[in-house]
Amino acid sequence: MAIKNAVQFIKEVRGELSRVEWPKFNEFAGSTLVVLFLVCFFSIYLGLVDLGLSKLAKYIFTLYGGY
Repeated sequence: MAIKNAVQFIKEVRGELSRVEWPKFNEFAGSTLVVLFLVCFFSIYLGLVDLGLSKLAKYIFTLYGGY
């Protein structure tokens, strides 16, 4: 019984995948470049924010006799 369900599931998946409209190469490449750009941008942005906040925390701790 479980094998019949698995076979039926695989058939349905193949049917659904045949109806999917896959992106063209230009669309795929453009989307990939946008994602890579945004990942790089936000990585740099968050790194700078982290650096600034750590400098601020260090300044505050040294100002009030902390570390």
